[in-house]
Amino acid sequence: MTDLGTLLAEVEGFDWDAGNAAKNVLGHGVSRAKAEMVFFIAPIVLLEDQKHSAVERRYQILGPTAGGRFLTAAFTLRQHRIRIVSIRDMSRPERRRYVQAR
Repeated sequence: MTDLGTLLAEVEGFDWDAGNAAKNVLGHGVSRAKAEMVFFIAPIVLLEDQKHSAVERRYQILGPTAGGRFLTAAFTLRQHRIRIVSIRDMSRPERRRYVQAR
């Protein structure tokens, strides 16, 4: 498992694609602010997403928002920025994995 602190040590912010941002808000009800919040509220579980890493390295992060909503974000790093590919509510298996890993 990758260490979040090491992975994000040189990150300078977020890079949002307009299409992905709209998809996450309309399709999953997750605003950009809530999506970004998941990276800063402990406890967080970081996983490498090898299945989707053929073109570029992808990761998943499991974590809560300040309001207690549990989210899963798929993301990659591009030029020192976090690019969220997708963010949604955790599935039941993800929630179990999150609880076990904490």
